Amino acid sequence: MGRWRDGTGTLRVVGGTDGADGGRDGGSNGAKEDPGGVEGTAGRAEGIPLTIAASYRARARGLLGRDGLTGALLLTPASGVHTFRMRFAIDVAYLDRRLTVLAVHTLRPGRLGRPRLRSRHVLEAEAGALERWGVRRGVRIVIAPTPSTPPPPSVR
Repeated sequence: MGRWRDGTGTLRVVGGTDGADGGRDGGSNGAKEDPGGVEGTAGRAEGIPLTIAASYRARARGLLGRDGLTGALLLTPASGVHTFRMRFAIDVAYLDRRLTVLAVHTLRPGRLGRPRLRSRHVLEAEAGALERWGVRRGVRIVIAPTPSTPPPPSVR
């Protein structure tokens, strides 16, 4: 994709290898379990709203000062996060350079998430959202940035 910029976009979960996480659900893919429901991505043609934080200033601000989040926040580049001075619990997905999920954790306010060695991006959402969307270890996600509006024409 090249260099990331601050902005907005959409997030889609495209799947991965079944059983990659070895978790409680026996390796089932959450997106397959929800064939067209409102909560999962399988039936959502529009995708999940995404805010991209690529500049130092946007990454440092993150979710601080917010009471909630609609959609998700992508921090890039990033390998770890914290929830100090945050008001709500979040789900955190660590992504590699190909946007494959390396790990997913839920962090309560006032916690420090361990940095992941191969992590290039961090995806944050309200607690429980990543599970509803089918984001789990081994799943690949696709991010489509919203095209920026062209600058107004100059007046000569």
